[in-house]
Amino acid sequence: MGTAKISNGTSKPKPKAPPVPPPILTDPFPGASPKDYNIAAVDRTLDLLEALSRLGPASLAALAESAGCTRTAAFRLLRTLQARGFTIQDEARGLWRLGARWGALSRAATEQGALAATAMPFLAALGKATGENVYLRVREGMESDTVAIYQTDPAIRMYSEVGKRGPLHAGSSRILLAFAPEAVQTQLLTQRLNRFTPATRIDSTWIAADLHRIRTRGYLITSDEVTAGAVGIAAPVRDAAGSVIAVLYIGAPSMRMRPPRPRNLLPQVIDAAAKLSAALGAVVKPAQPGLVREEPTPAGWALNGGMLTQSRPHTIFR
Repeated sequence: MGTAKISNGTSKPKPKAPPVPPPILTDPFPGASPKDYNIAAVDRTLDLLEALSRLGPASLAALAESAGCTRTAAFRLLRTLQARGFTIQDEARGLWRLGARWGALSRAATEQGALAATAMPFLAALGKATGENVYLRVREGMESDTVAIYQTDPAIRMYSEVGKRGPLHAGSSRILLAFAPEAVQTQLLTQRLNRFTPATRIDSTWIAADLHRIRTRGYLITSDEVTAGAVGIAAPVRDAAGSVIAVLYIGAPSMRMRPPRPRNLLPQVIDAAAKLSAALGAVVKPAQPGLVREEPTPAGWALNGGMLTQSRPHTIFR
């Protein structure tokens, strides 16, 4: 047994069966709700860490109240985290803060593209809903860096690519400058700024005033500032601490963005940025009716056959 006979009376071993591929790991609990996987102690720990990121350095009482747990539970969790280097207590004042171990995790998350991976479903949803390309940029020093792109139509010209650096003072990335530390703003605005098109503003006084307007409005629409014939519709993305860490924006040719389309798309961009912020742990307030204020078309703009010409960039959309 175990051999196959052939006509000349000899035999040979049966061919070996092909190796069985390893099974694909699937959900061991199909149909279960995401809440079915929750572990209460882990949930409580994460609530405490998010509270610490928002409030820290903070007292035990403040952290327990913010995380919605007892002081005893908060103290035990903080001590456990402290033993692993994830929290530190100031013995003199009794205040708690995040530990240095988070720096390594943060670097690992960045290297693994955590932000881009988290953002992609939201970029894709916005791209499919609007039919336009959607981008995500972060600040790297005195420049912006494109970290994710959802390209709706390959035929649409791309104005950026992943890893491409850009200016902070012009275009949608000005949102990043608006929420950057004051020292960064001061340093950049005292430098000689590059002009990319006739619409690029390089007047530091005007830019400084616009940074204040951006912080007040919470969005930005630009036209032709970095690339001639390109319109950007942008909103900030926040993390669990409430800090602006990225800008999400639609970038499209101006021929596809004749007014009032940019303003009509703005609520969708703001909503996508808010949803991504919530996924990153930010506490997002519900959108209020009338969030996007209507303002009269300023002097210096003229409509010519539905196309825009301007002497003042992007203010027509405010």
